[in-house]
Amino acid sequence: MTKKIATAVLFVMTLSSAMADPIVTDSTSRSTTDSTSNSTTTVKSPPPTAVAPAITIINSDVCAVAVSGATQTQILGISFGATMTDKNCERLKLARSTYDMGMKVAAVAIMCQDERVFTAMMNAGTPCPVDGKIGEQAKSIWEANPDRIPQKVKSKD
Repeated sequence: MTKKIATAVLFVMTLSSAMADPIVTDSTSRSTTDSTSNSTTTVKSPPPTAVAPAITIINSDVCAVAVSGATQTQILGISFGATMTDKNCERLKLARSTYDMGMKVAAVAIMCQDERVFTAMMNAGTPCPVDGKIGEQAKSIWEANPDRIPQKVKSKD
């Protein structure tokens, strides 16, 4: 019977502790942290770039040459672009066009604006046309007016 009483007491104790309210404790804590850190930040970015403009001349029958360029430093970038006219190319096209229209003397006169052609024509004994005159009459005019003879074009170099 002692066993039964001990079991009943143990059962009541277990049951009473399971049904009891838990003990709740309220607490507040405060903490302060001071920290010091040294850090280095490296920013990697692409280098600055200057881009030369694209100058396109669509028609191949144009007497122009495109030039462009660019340069870049760490701070400043510069680019440029331009077209230059080829005067000899223009002269050839004009002479070809006038010749194709049946104006052969006018075509020769256009070509004679180049001092190399003028010299070659004089050396061949066929002077360039001038003031509507050809042959010996043109030669006489050229000799009387040497200031009208085409001069060598100075290059910009």
